[in-house]
Amino acid sequence: MKILVCISQVPDTTTKISFTPDGKALNSAGVTFIINPYDELALTKALELKEAAGSGSVTAITVGDASTEPNIRKALAIGADDAVRIDAQPLDAFQVASLIAEYARDKGFDLIFTGRESIDFNGGQVGGMIAELLDWPSVNVINSIVFNGNKATIERDIDGGREVVELETPMVVSAQKELTEPRIPNMRGIMAARTKPLAVLAPSNNELLTEVNTLTLPPAKGGCKFVDPSNVQELVNLLHNEAKII
Repeated sequence: MKILVCISQVPDTTTKISFTPDGKALNSAGVTFIINPYDELALTKALELKEAAGSGSVTAITVGDASTEPNIRKALAIGADDAVRIDAQPLDAFQVASLIAEYARDKGFDLIFTGRESIDFNGGQVGGMIAELLDWPSVNVINSIVFNGNKATIERDIDGGREVVELETPMVVSAQKELTEPRIPNMRGIMAARTKPLAVLAPSNNELLTEVNTLTLPPAKGGCKFVDPSNVQELVNLLHNEAKII
């Protein structure tokens, strides 16, 4: 089984967010970047699928500049066999998806794994776009995936229940937290990562469909107002005039 796992770099969850003076980008000064947690789950599950099959390979891929290499090396330390960095600044979901799809198109992958979303922009778009660009079937936010030959039985939660689908390779799926537990790289993996291949490729295109006009922090949370249960009219007035519920 040949699997491609998409890795994105995101700010650590404890980061205090600020923006550049023009308001168009994250101020990265002093920020610690990590592998997107959902992508770590995807990587771990890919390794488990490879181990269950008894053969195959897992390739990690990211779109980013040289600053992403420590985290792509971490993916190698966790267990990926090799890695690819497409040397472009990720600015748009379609841009990222098209670069990854173009790389994967002729490589013979059976499965492309993404996280359900990145925890910085929470778009959840890249996996579906990759599938559309490759004309592959896809299933989003999966809880379970089991292969029998080239056919996978996949489960995911839906409103009011759980859906079970069957797909044949090749396919694109995205991971959510119930899928598995992330692996922590051990010393042997860290040492081995130093010699595993990491290819750096020029972008095949850099088409953007969106542009950031401005980024702003959400307004500070206000205090809570408590209304006596018997004073319904005051509650109605507050909802209309302060909460702006019409």
